[in-house]
Amino acid sequence: MTPELQLALETAERAGTLTLGFFNRKSLQVFSKRDATPVTEADRSAEALIRSAIASRFPQDGLLGEELEEKPSANRRRWIIDPIDGTRSFIHGVPLYGVMIALEEEGAMRIGVINFPALGQLFYAERGCGALMNGSAVSVSSIASIGEATVVFTEKEYLLDPPGDHPVDRLRLQAGLVRGWGDCYGHMMVASGRAEVAVDKIMSPWDCAAVIPVVTEAGGCCFDYRGDTVIDGEGLVSSNGALGSVLLETLRGRGVEPC
Repeated sequence: MTPELQLALETAERAGTLTLGFFNRKSLQVFSKRDATPVTEADRSAEALIRSAIASRFPQDGLLGEELEEKPSANRRRWIIDPIDGTRSFIHGVPLYGVMIALEEEGAMRIGVINFPALGQLFYAERGCGALMNGSAVSVSSIASIGEATVVFTEKEYLLDPPGDHPVDRLRLQAGLVRGWGDCYGHMMVASGRAEVAVDKIMSPWDCAAVIPVVTEAGGCCFDYRGDTVIDGEGLVSSNGALGSVLLETLRGRGVEPC
């Protein structure tokens, strides 16, 4: 295990333990950000812990987090942090929130760690080394029929927006099962073979960064609504390999290489 992955795992577990101290607390302080989304004292404390741990070990690396100011990189390496992905779930006592830490090198995602402290599940991956959950390998499903697929989503807009021709949006009418198990938990359901597609129409870099290495190392695909694997695109779709190839072919035109 590389020093970077070891640090990410240890820090995600420490931050997860910190968040559990606030979880289901009746006196939890909740604030409203400029974009009207909620943030809690747990979010801010967890991000501060993660930033401190990374900065003390890799002081030249950049830091980008959801809650605090970005620190520029001096070496083309950047850690991307979401201290609590699924803050609304956290506020309501739903245990499907995750602590997310990712490492980007030369513009590509190298490491992704997602800790679900209230579930006792720790997903992680490093490029070229496979994906694991609590030390055991995970992989996407082999389901190739959309009619047999489970599709999970986060935002209500995925169901409420008027029907369109986008192939990802059409899944809600074609899939065998559609459920709102969202945020990073939905994407990890894909990585572990418990769902075939996870859809987020609204995403920021810290929402995507840790997801991409885990899903791709598990044999799946991650891409935005344009078919690009980026952390700053239009939403994020995670899929198993079979259905992902079909979706990408539809998005990009025939001849796309299977993912």
